[in-house]
Amino acid sequence: MLARCKIFRIRAASIAVLLTLAFLSSAEASYMLAKARLAQILIEQSWNRAGGPPWPWADTKPIAHLVVPEIELDSYVLSGATGATLAFGPGMLSGSAAPGETGVTMIAAHRDTHFKLLREITRGTLIQLQDTDRQWYQYRVNDIHVADSRVDYIEPLSGESKLVLVTCYPFDALIPGGPLRYVVEAELIPRS
Repeated sequence: MLARCKIFRIRAASIAVLLTLAFLSSAEASYMLAKARLAQILIEQSWNRAGGPPWPWADTKPIAHLVVPEIELDSYVLSGATGATLAFGPGMLSGSAAPGETGVTMIAAHRDTHFKLLREITRGTLIQLQDTDRQWYQYRVNDIHVADSRVDYIEPLSGESKLVLVTCYPFDALIPGGPLRYVVEAELIPRS
């Protein structure tokens, strides 16, 4: 009888520990989700008041508004493409041409968050990109391919105006951060 009582106590303690761990894990996931949603609200507010960091300690700010109606992608693009920046949204790589200017405007984001919808994009899709002066530019997707970041290179000083969206590939990879990149290239549609 004493042995059964001991086993019962061990099982009860084990269940209590497992429930506590499950609660803490769930609380951490809820915290991260709430933090991400709050960040999006602060980024949008920063964009609407014409710039500046979305929170006092931010080392980035929104510099463009990216919309792809066909795949329901609507996101603010942040300056820089560091890991810290990409945690909150797509980032424009430093050295990129400004929207509508001659050269390559390159925007990167994570494949499992802000650019997870890129897998649905097709050739001919229209992409809208708004700059900090609130001017809209339209691009049409003309190429989609997978590149190997160890050997492939995109020339930033192209003589044309194009937009390049980049994310890790494959979209459903179990291990993040491999060398493959999903690349969507779009050419600027001249204004009439």
